[in-house]
Amino acid sequence: MSASKGLVYLAMWFLSFLVGGMENLHHDYDGLIFDMDGTLADTMPTHFEAWSRSMKEHGLVLPIDRFYALGGVPASEIIEMLATEQGKEVDAVAIAEAKEDLFLELLVDVQPIVPVKAIAEFHREHIPMAIATGSPKWVAEKILKTLGIRDWFDAIVGAECVSNSKPAPDTYLRAAELIGVDPKRCHAFEDTKLGMEAAQNAGMVVIDIHTLL
Repeated sequence: MSASKGLVYLAMWFLSFLVGGMENLHHDYDGLIFDMDGTLADTMPTHFEAWSRSMKEHGLVLPIDRFYALGGVPASEIIEMLATEQGKEVDAVAIAEAKEDLFLELLVDVQPIVPVKAIAEFHREHIPMAIATGSPKWVAEKILKTLGIRDWFDAIVGAECVSNSKPAPDTYLRAAELIGVDPKRCHAFEDTKLGMEAAQNAGMVVIDIHTLL
């Protein structure tokens, strides 16, 4: 075997290893739908830093365990919830926008969640795929472009694209609609309890990506 062929076989084996036995999803499903933050992109620590700075400025507190528990919920909804609980009057939309701006400033070198990216890469030419995120669509667009994978996805559904956020099924249902696939024929990928509930509520099979890491 030549050295070049050996490298090709090694690359194929490594990709199969990263995919973790999920290389045949296109035989069983008609669409794949991915959450973004914490699922495709390793952005959660940076999100928390942006949250901490933004909340402190307005006298609000978001503990780290609460932050992860609310994964997938739009920022403005979280801010309204915190303000009510902590007796503050704030402009939740303005704070959410400032938080997202700070997040992007801090996000210098976003990295992918490698096994999940490998699954998407493996299937991108075989099956339509979409993003279903609690972040604003413009933020998702920027992150995916930074990762160099924006063109892998046929649709992006962000927080502003639906009336009800996760764990309501709206985000996933809209993503399935945009790629023209019956939700029950979609396989979803998530990293949070609320996100998994959202996909399940949409009738999808969903995997907790932590089982792949």
